[in-house]
Parts: sequence; structure tokens; C-alpha cells
Amino acid sequence: MPHAGMPDLIARAHQHGGRTAIVDCSGTYTYDDLLKVSAKVAATLLAGRDDLREERIAFVIAPGLPWVAVQWGIWRAGGIAVPLPLGCPWAELEYYVEDTQASAILCDAANEAAPAPAKASGRRVLLYDEAVAAQPGPLPQITSPRRAMILYTSGTTSRPKGVVTTHTNISAQIASLVDAWEWSPEDRILLCLPLHHVHGIINVVSCALWSGAVCEMLPRFDAEIVWERIASGELTLFMAVPTIYVKLIAAWENAPADRRARWSDGAARLRLMVSGSAALPVTTLERWRDIAGHTLLERYGMTEIGMAISNSYRGNRIPGSVGRPLPGVAVRLVDEGGDEVWPGKPGEIEVMGSSVFQEYWGKPEATREAFRDGWFRTGDTAVLDGGVYRILGRSNVDILKTGGHKVSALEVEEMLREHPAIAECAVVGVPDAEWGERVGAAIVTRDSVVLELDELRVWAKERIAGHKVPSRLLILEALPRNAMGKVTKPAIRGLFEEHS
Repeated sequence: MPHAGMPDLIARAHQHGGRTAIVDCSGTYTYDDLLKVSAKVAATLLAGRDDLREERIAFVIAPGLPWVAVQWGIWRAGGIAVPLPLGCPWAELEYYVEDTQASAILCDAANEAAPAPAKASGRRVLLYDEAVAAQPGPLPQITSPRRAMILYTSGTTSRPKGVVTTHTNISAQIASLVDAWEWSPEDRILLCLPLHHVHGIINVVSCALWSGAVCEMLPRFDAEIVWERIASGELTLFMAVPTIYVKLIAAWENAPADRRARWSDGAARLRLMVSGSAALPVTTLERWRDIAGHTLLERYGMTEIGMAISNSYRGNRIPGSVGRPLPGVAVRLVDEGGDEVWPGKPGEIEVMGSSVFQEYWGKPEATREAFRDGWFRTGDTAVLDGGVYRILGRSNVDILKTGGHKVSALEVEEMLREHPAIAECAVVGVPDAEWGERVGAAIVTRDSVVLELDELRVWAKERIAGHKVPSRLLILEALPRNAMGKVTKPAIRGLFEEHS
């Protein structure tokens, strides 16, 4: 094997050679360029040693060739990559650096100030320009079971936990998506997501580079720039979170008619558009379909498992559903005792496969608690309905227990968004002595619309049966906005009467 002893993602780059790999604000770079620059980063980190032996290396770098070169350089030197979020105060970054006991921090010139306190305390801090000044040298043999990356996930309890993935895990996560979404060297994708989460790192950048495709990398999201790139006709894929699609919809609606037409025509030429990382409101999906001609492909994943479930690339996509398990991923739904539930009954999602992470960094007890008989316990509740999975929410946050029934906050939100006066809402459980919890909804109205609670009660009563949500809804006052359009404080205002 000509490129044995290196991570699969990097080994595959040798096959693509002079093809364009990355386009960023500074220029266009080939796979050969990426290999050469990452080898220099590796040499700098090694500093004459033969292997970093899983030292943790943190980095604060804007999206672009430098970000990928540093990630790959860390891997090629035998280290564990710890990508940090941009724009955070040192107090937040310090937690990640101290928790991983990172031996060095790399940053670009734009983010040089972020780790300055670390340098003052004696920790090694390197500028990107310094890191690429070394001449490439011998590199260690990297085996797939080695730890590769630590990403931080806050979950819903305690302080953020470091999710450790191996090169085996990362390869499995990438290969599964490349297979399911039919990536090819002819693809071109635009990155406008942050690079300290799985969505941007694996689904966009790594899948593109695994496939020999082109990844355009924006330093930050800008709706006008994204629309212009979509309209160019050069992209084949686009992936984003629901919030980005909402912003793109708003930009389209505010644009003149000729620009709208050009943007929509460009979007229709893409072969795939994906939404993830949060629940996609059906209203957003439908509006995007009207504008762009695409039914967004929804999928389900998390930091610990990469992607596990996805709607079909070629088949029908059911709004509100995330589809079926991806290739190489096993999924089951279980009750609180760990027994599998029948289709149609809610249960916690558990996942098994080579894509599942190895451990929470430095937290063996939390790691043990996260697994049951080899299955990772996601903490998310779903129902298998018509052969596809529908996410109901986080088991301990979005699943409310009222009057002995489990209610999905996401489903209640979906119902409320159908009201023409409601722009957005958030549903939470409100403690109640009689019912255990009532379902509270904070509501943001559209523009200057005044929402009458009596009218909302009547409207909701008519829709409750069809949405399988309880009629016991405690409604918070529609959130008033100030002159700048910002939401101000809510106040508890009314109570749905019992209608069942």
C-alpha cells in the first residue's frame, strides 16, 4: 500500500494530487499543496521528535487552507487535534486547553490575541506562519485506532465534555456519508459553518476532501455572499443549519425580483441541499422548497456518533422525519429499562457502529454511563413511524411529562408555527402540582402583529387533535419587541382551559 501509515483521509489526498482541494479568501489550493503545507506543520510540531504520541494540540484558526493544514499536520505528527471556536474569550478557551492539557496552541494572525494569556503562563503558542516555516521531515506511522480529535459538547448537564474520536471513527463517519449522499470528485461545496463541530468538520470539509472534491471556505456566514455563490452555478452541494436557511429566506424575500429569480435558478441546479444540527421547522422546509426547488435533506447525528440517520438522497423525503440508519450504523429505540420498543412508540435512540466515539476525555465514569451493552445512549427520543425515524427531542429537555403522557416540545412548536401571527416559539415544561408539567410556550409574533390570547386558545383547540398534543397549554405572553426589533422579557399571561 503506497501510503500506509497515515490516516485514511490524508492517504486518499495523494490520489487527487493536482486537483483543486480548497478555495478560500487568499486563493486556490490543490491536494498537493495541502499535503506539502500540512507536512511542514507536522515537522514544526515534532521539533526533532519522532512522534507526538497523542499529545493534544489546540488551534484557533479561521476557515481556509490554514485550518485544514493544521488539522492534518497535527494528525501527521501523531497528535490529537483540538479545534477551538473563534471569537471566544480566553476564559472559555482556557477550559478546553486545560481540560485536554494541550501541549501547544496554534493560531493565525487574526486570532493571535485569543491564546495570549496561555503564552504568558508558559504554554507553547505558535503562529501559523511560524508553523509552516519548517522543512518537512520523517513522519511517524499512524494507525487507525489512534485517537485523532477532541470536540467539546455541552450536552444538557455539567460542564462541556471532550468527545474523543479515533481515526477509525472519523473514517467510518466520512465513508458512511460519502456512500449515502453519493459524493464524487466532481462535487463542489460551500462551507459557511463553524469548524469546531462535526457538521462543518466531517459532513462538509472531510467528505469533500475524502472524495477529491472542491471545498470553498468562507471566513464567516454572509447571506448575500452565500446566495451569490449558490447562483453561480458552480456548486453541487450545500449544507447548513436551520437558522442559516431562515436567514437566506429573509435575504431572498428582501431582494429585488430579478435577483430573486437568479438566486432561485442557481439553487435549483444544485444536486443536494442538507439541513441539520437542529430541528428543521416544516414551515422553513416548505418555504425553502418554494424558493429553491429543493426539499431539504434532513439527517440526525451528534458529536459522539457523527451522522447516524438520514433521509434518502434519491427517494422521498418526509417533512419532520430524519429517515433511516446510514450505511454501517445500527440504530434502536428503547424504553427507560433498556428494552426495545415497537414501531409507533417513543423510545430513546441508541446507536452502535465503528463511527461511535471512543470516550469522553478524562471522564471514565461518564463514558461508562453513556453506553448500555455496547450501545451509545444518545439521550434523544424518537419514534419509528412508517419505517422512518421522527425525532421528538432531548429526553430530559424536550420530552415533557404531563398527566402521565409524554409530549414532544418540538411537535407543539411545530403546531404553533402554523399560526399566521407566530414567527417563532420555544416550548418548555412548566412545573405543575396537578399535571406534573404543563406545556409553556414563549412566542414571538410577526412584525407588529398583536396576538390575542383568546383567539389563540380557539385556534389551538381546533388543531390539537390532529397534532396529538395536549390541550393543557400554559401560554406565555407574545414576546414584545423594542424599536430595534429585539425581543424583550416575556410574562406569563394566560392558560388554556381543559378541552379534552
